[in-house]
Amino acid sequence: MAPSLTSRHVLLPLTVLVILCAHAHAVRFFSHSLPSSDLLSDGLPEPSSSDEKGSLIRLPTASSFRFLRAAESKCEQTYGFLPCTTTVLGNLFLIIVYGFLMYTAATYLSSGSELLLEILGPGIVGGLFLPILGALPDAMLILVSGLSGSKETAQDQVSVGMGLLAGSTVLLLTIIWGTCVIVGKCDLVNSVALDSVDTRGYSLTGSGVSTDIWTSYAARIMIISVLPFLIVQLPQLLHSSSGRHLAVLIALIVSLLLLASYCFYQVFQPWIQRRKLEYVRHKHVILGLLRHLKQRALGRLLKENGEPDREIIRKLFTTIDENSDGNLTHGELRALVVGIQFEEVDLDHDDAVKRIMNDFDTSRNELVDEEEFVNGVCRWLDRARGSRPASGDAGPHTVKFLSNFHNETKREHDLLDVSGQNEEVSEGVEKSKWTTVKALLFLLLGTVIAAAFADPLVDAVDNFSDATSIPAFFISFIALPLATNSSEAVSAIIFASRDKRQTASLTFSEIYGAVTMNNVLCLSVFLALVYVRGLTWDFSSEVLVILVVCIVMGVLGSFRTCFPLWTAIIAILLYPFTLALVYVLDYVFGWS
Repeated sequence: MAPSLTSRHVLLPLTVLVILCAHAHAVRFFSHSLPSSDLLSDGLPEPSSSDEKGSLIRLPTASSFRFLRAAESKCEQTYGFLPCTTTVLGNLFLIIVYGFLMYTAATYLSSGSELLLEILGPGIVGGLFLPILGALPDAMLILVSGLSGSKETAQDQVSVGMGLLAGSTVLLLTIIWGTCVIVGKCDLVNSVALDSVDTRGYSLTGSGVSTDIWTSYAARIMIISVLPFLIVQLPQLLHSSSGRHLAVLIALIVSLLLLASYCFYQVFQPWIQRRKLEYVRHKHVILGLLRHLKQRALGRLLKENGEPDREIIRKLFTTIDENSDGNLTHGELRALVVGIQFEEVDLDHDDAVKRIMNDFDTSRNELVDEEEFVNGVCRWLDRARGSRPASGDAGPHTVKFLSNFHNETKREHDLLDVSGQNEEVSEGVEKSKWTTVKALLFLLLGTVIAAAFADPLVDAVDNFSDATSIPAFFISFIALPLATNSSEAVSAIIFASRDKRQTASLTFSEIYGAVTMNNVLCLSVFLALVYVRGLTWDFSSEVLVILVVCIVMGVLGSFRTCFPLWTAIIAILLYPFTLALVYVLDYVFGWS
C-alpha cells in the first residue's frame, strides 16, 4: 500500500519544533534572572523611575551559587534558538525528541523511495537512489559529528559518528536479523521452509526460514565491503604512526570505489537475475524433451559404451516427422512439446519450441532436418550427463543420470526464483503527476529534517555523555541506531512475519544491503571527515566489532540458504557480546 502525505505527517514535526523553541525561550528568560530571595533591601524607598538604580544588596546565597555554576557550564544553543541543557534528564529528553525527528526523517525517505520505485521501476532508482537514501540519516549524523567546532571538538564528537556506524551495523545483523528469523519461522523440510506451515513450534533445528541464492550473494558482497576497515587499520596493526593519514586516504578511495561498484551491481542486478533464470528455464526444456524421448525410445537413448545411440534417435525423428519430408517444422515441434510436462515451471509451449529451434536449427532456415535433430539431442544428452553423478551404477540403458539433471535443475530454479512465477500478481500503479509530487515531497521533507536535526542530536548526545560520564560511543551505539533504523527494522520484521520464502529472501537481502551501505557510504563520509580535518584514527575496538559481526553473519549467510532457530540465538547473543568486547578492549586493555 503506497504511503499517503497527510497533514499529520507535516504537523507532527512542526509541533515538536514549536515546543522545542518555546522551551528554548523559557530557558533563556529564566537563566538571566535571579530569585527574589537573593535580594536584600537597604530600607530606602524603591526608585520611582526605571532609570534609577535600585538600592538592593545582592547576597551570595546558595541558590545564587547554583545559578552561577549553571552560567559557567558550557551550553550553546544550536542555530541560536534550539534548546540545550547541562542536566541529565534534559539531555535525555532532547535525545528522545531529536531521535524521534530523525526517525520521522527516515520514514519519509523510505516512503518517498518506495513511491519513486513504484513509478519508475528498478534499475537506476532501485539500484542507486534507494540504497543511498536509506543510508542518508546515518550519513548526516556522521557528517555533522566531525564537521562543526574546532579540531579538538570534532575529535571528541566524532566518536558519536563511529558509535552510530558500528551500532547500526551490529543492530541490523544481530537483533533485527535474529528477530526476523523468529517471527518468520516455518517448518523446515530438507533444508527448505514450507510457506505458512508452522507446526513444529520453537524447534531449534526443525523450524526456521530459508532464502534464495541472491540473498547469499548479498551476504558475500557485505563481507567484501569491510575491506576499507582493514586498510585503515593496517598502520595500527603494524604499530606504525607515520602511515596513518595515508591509510585513511587509501581506505577512502577503496570505499568510494566499492560504493560505485555496489550501485552499478544494484542497477544491473535485475538483468543478471533474468539471464540466470532464463538459463535455468532452458535446462527445464532440455530435461522435458529428453525425458519424453526416453519414454518413446523405451529408455534406450545410449549405447553399451554410454555414448548416444544415434540410430535410435534417427528412428525417433522419423516418428516425429509427420509428413515424412525430412524436416521438422514449427508445428511438428509444437505437437511434440504439447505432450511434455515441464515440472516446477510454467513454460509456454511456443517458448519451448523457440528454445528447441534455436538450439537445433544450426542452418537457421526455420526447419530442423534429421542430422540437426540427431546432433542436437546428442548435445543435450552430453550436457545432462555432465550433471552430478548418481549414487551407484545407473547403467547405460536406464538413463538415470536424467534424475540427477532433474534434481540439479530443480534446485537451481528453487534458489533463483522462490517467488513463484505462477503466484505473481502484477499490480498496476497509476503514474500520475500527484504520485510523483508526493514522492518528491516525502524525499525533500525527510532530507530537510535529517539535515536540520542531525547536529542538535549529536550535541545532545555529547552533552548527555558529559553529564553522565558515560562514553559518547556507547550512547550513540545503543540509542542512535534505534532512531535511524527503527522504521527499517519494523518494516523488515513485519515483512518477515508473512511466513514465506520470498518475503524472507527480500527481508534478509535488504538487511545485508543496508549494512553494505553503512560499510561503504557512511564509512566514506567518516573517512573523508578524518582525512580533511586531520583527525586521529583511534577506533581499533570499534573496527574489530564491525569486522567480527559482519564476517560471522556474512559467512553464515553466504554458505547457507536455510536458517534454523538456533542461528537466531547466535545472532541475538552477538549484540551484548559486542558491547562487552568494546568495553573490555577500551577500558581493560586500553586500546582507546
